[in-house]
Amino acid sequence: MNFSLGKEDVGITVSKNDDFSEWYTQVVLKAKLADYAPVKGLIVLRPDGYSIWESLRSTFDKKFSRNGIRNGFLPILIPESLLGKEQKHFAGFNPEVFWVTHSGTNEIGDRLALRPTSETLAYTLYSKWIQSWRDLPLKINFWNTALRAEIKATKPFLRTSEFLWQEGHTVHSTQEEAEKEVMKILDIYKNTVEEELAIPVTTGKKSEKEKFVGAVYTTTMESIMPDGKALQMGTSHFLGQNFSKPFEVKFADKDNVEHFAWQTSWGVSWRLIGAMIMAHGDDKGLVLPPKVAPMQVVIVPIYRNDEGKEIVLPKVEEIKKELESKDIRVHVDEREGLSPGYKFNDWELKGVPLRIEIGPKDIEKNSIVVAKRYNLEKISLGFTEIEKIPTILDEIQVEMLKKSKEEAKKNTLEISDYSDFKSKIEKGGFFNSPWCGKLECEEKIKEETGAEIRVIPFGSENINQKCIYCQEQSVSIPVFARGY
Repeated sequence: MNFSLGKEDVGITVSKNDDFSEWYTQVVLKAKLADYAPVKGLIVLRPDGYSIWESLRSTFDKKFSRNGIRNGFLPILIPESLLGKEQKHFAGFNPEVFWVTHSGTNEIGDRLALRPTSETLAYTLYSKWIQSWRDLPLKINFWNTALRAEIKATKPFLRTSEFLWQEGHTVHSTQEEAEKEVMKILDIYKNTVEEELAIPVTTGKKSEKEKFVGAVYTTTMESIMPDGKALQMGTSHFLGQNFSKPFEVKFADKDNVEHFAWQTSWGVSWRLIGAMIMAHGDDKGLVLPPKVAPMQVVIVPIYRNDEGKEIVLPKVEEIKKELESKDIRVHVDEREGLSPGYKFNDWELKGVPLRIEIGPKDIEKNSIVVAKRYNLEKISLGFTEIEKIPTILDEIQVEMLKKSKEEAKKNTLEISDYSDFKSKIEKGGFFNSPWCGKLECEEKIKEETGAEIRVIPFGSENINQKCIYCQEQSVSIPVFARGY
């Protein structure tokens, strides 16, 4: 071990299959995506981790903008009196709320909550901003942090007491328009996660038990992770008039008749980064989809002496400029005192999609060696074929999604027998199982197996089977799974 490099540079020491949880934590820390903060339950994003978040944010912003959504900013402190205006909503979040009670040594009076979510604050303001139908639709997205005191074990990106996210809040004049917005956002989420992160998702509705507190209904996208656990990737809620009435979000129509508005809210968090790590990583470390990779190509010059260096580096610079002209994010590893083998392992740990190896012998052959991270394949490209690299990156992106879909399919089972359900749940997976729609059965299944209804997929209505628990007529075939 080279102690001068620090503990964080040591490679992954456990297998993904043998100890998934430890493997995941090591990848996060050793690939330098994040680190633990001095306060329990909090993490610090390092530049590579933040770069992935910026990439997702940029993509979402473009898509939101095309949908008429603009960005705004909300403060982090919310008066307790506002949180209490929608009682069910407040009760759902109250156990997780951090409270500010003092300014210096002075008590501040009305307690201030550190934002667990922003509905109550946003809608207090919306009630001021909206007067007539001309002010609608109002569609604002906020890139925020949120704070929730996690009572479960925390894990970087997946479950932390403070997290980065976006939360959108829209207001509409009709129920139909609001419900269309819910589905538009869910489609944006699904397409982005699948196209940028190469992770397949299942979309549908949450059960009444699992829906967002205060919503009429919640739509969700769920993914199955390689360890067999489900991960909620994002949600889009139809709020109806459940918030507009207590917060008096009203508008005057064309006849000057006043109505309560119809609302939606929706959000994704940096949990998406955690899903990406779990879905694609291997025993060597991180595997990054090219679209979100901070560095898409790393070039490792190989030489033994100054003579070799003088031959190799000018060609490296030439290749770098050519790739940059094609909008490829390129990094040249010119670190001294490290062997090529060490560098190869280091970049594999960090998940860079393509590595170019080039030394004097390669230059003699007018070629480079290109190593693909996702499948560890090596190919040789002539200098005249470097223009193929953008296409290779695109192909990798497609292949990673294809592979993830195959893995998800393997982890999805059709099960209608409860004893079979109970025996297989320990191994994890998505279980498509008939359900009668009753809360009692949903609760009993969770109590006895730890599995919950993650999503009721669109089009999964089914009255031809028997509920897996009570054997009464089914109404749908939801996805059951244990989750994070």
